Amino acid sequence: MIDLLINIDHIATLRNARRETFPDPVHAAALCEAAGADGIVFHLREDRRHITDRDVRLLRETVQGKLDFELSTNPEVVEICCATQPDLATLVPERREEVTTEGGLDVLAERPRLRALIPRLYDAGIPEVALFVDPNPDQVEAAREVGANAIELHTGDYANAPTFEDRRAEAERLAAAAERAHALGLRIHAGHGLNYNNFGLFKRTVPHVAEVSIGFAVVARAVLVGLDRAVREMRRVVKGY
Repeated sequence: MIDLLINIDHIATLRNARRETFPDPVHAAALCEAAGADGIVFHLREDRRHITDRDVRLLRETVQGKLDFELSTNPEVVEICCATQPDLATLVPERREEVTTEGGLDVLAERPRLRALIPRLYDAGIPEVALFVDPNPDQVEAAREVGANAIELHTGDYANAPTFEDRRAEAERLAAAAERAHALGLRIHAGHGLNYNNFGLFKRTVPHVAEVSIGFAVVARAVLVGLDRAVREMRRVVKGY
């Protein structure tokens, strides 16, 4: 059974658009868990464009399920992650000018830095460290080489494929990467652009996935039907109920 983790960054984006105190992503996280989410995801960006340090502290205190702290290799944010001790740290690429994360880490190019950083996260008491990677076997193998015990497969190309045939081809790429990761003993997560409509093909095609991170689709749906219903509907899709 695949676990569903809800990314609450866009709740914070809405709050910060008006420099308000609401909607509170911490409150939203509690509602997501009450609706059946298995955990919560957030990305503490260097520029604090959505999630803030205050949010991180309160999320660590209140989230009951799995807490996934997404971060770049920025030293300040790494220190905050180590102090927070989430259940999972997911290292992602980050550019200030991007609207959202645009692709996977280039693990091959970042091997020296990642080899030095990943042991610090384990030493801080974080049991699971994942690298957000494109479905490329070389990147998957490099993730294992630098010491990660999990990967998160970047599903953006799959989600944005213009035709069904293109999407099916991307699903096959994801499946091949998942098979390689499984053979290497890595835990497999996936995320970026997954939604109510495209998840079925992904689930049927890509094996060994333990959990998915879904945020924007749920928050966008929640604007129309409420967060509780949006999460419950996504849970039914992911779990196959």
